[in-house]
Amino acid sequence: MNSRAAPWVGFGAGKVILLGEHSVVYGHPALAGPLSYGVTARAVPSKRCHLSLPGTLSRAQRNLLTQAFQRAAALCGSPAVKVTLESELPLSMGLGSSGALAVASTRVLLKAAGQDDSPEEVARLALEMEQEFHGTPSGVDHTTSAQQKLLLYKRHPGQSTGRVRILKSPRPLKVLVALVGDRSPTKHTVAALRARQARWPDRYTRLFKQIGTLASEGAKAVEQGDLETLGDVMNVNQGLLAALGLSSPPLEEMVYRLRGLGALGAKLTGAGGDGGAVIGLFLEPEPAVAKLLELGVRCFTSQLAGPRAL
Repeated sequence: MNSRAAPWVGFGAGKVILLGEHSVVYGHPALAGPLSYGVTARAVPSKRCHLSLPGTLSRAQRNLLTQAFQRAAALCGSPAVKVTLESELPLSMGLGSSGALAVASTRVLLKAAGQDDSPEEVARLALEMEQEFHGTPSGVDHTTSAQQKLLLYKRHPGQSTGRVRILKSPRPLKVLVALVGDRSPTKHTVAALRARQARWPDRYTRLFKQIGTLASEGAKAVEQGDLETLGDVMNVNQGLLAALGLSSPPLEEMVYRLRGLGALGAKLTGAGGDGGAVIGLFLEPEPAVAKLLELGVRCFTSQLAGPRAL
């Protein structure tokens, strides 16, 4: 164990998918970026390697988290530490809370063990935890969290890991994230979509392919600093997500509200369904945030890429 650096800290960023949710599961690219909010893991020396969890969790939640943690810990040599977690992310809102937790946990375990904690190694081990949580995750959540960079991600079906292209933007890329209430579990939304895709495969395959094309177009717009085009692509992507049956009146209402407040583009992010999060691309999101907060809407801003003000 690397005792010289105790206590150890690991951070896992939350994420938003700008373009390509759901279609990424079928082998098409997705454009995703890291939030400035996330999960922080702290480790201190202990007699054994274990995760300390709050008593507010259910037995099922505690068992799942402990099992996932021990799976990653074993791959790190089970350093003798006690790990605690602090999250700034709302749960089950499509902001990658489980991926951020996995990245924070594996990053702090690797540090405590004195092992390589590069983004690639963190992502490799975080996948082990994500598989405990979700079975066969697309990989975009924990990969974006580990890299903490805006990226274009693509994973071919049947493969456990995907290809990553990190993107640079010559202009600040700022989003407003608005929370629109609780949503159904991701697995329910995904299963219902999979059933429709199995019944009408040709039609749904065309839609998934088009969403993947939009993600690639959006990545090109980012690199060219063409935020207006990126916003338009986001709007079109929202229309296709609605066509796939993934939107709902509360989400649509927030999409149109953000566009009315000056968003270049707005769409749901994550699984969708009857609630979750909506993102808006703004040149300057602060006035819109102030207006929404006055109305009681839970929201925040985050810069995903580009030059930052000093």
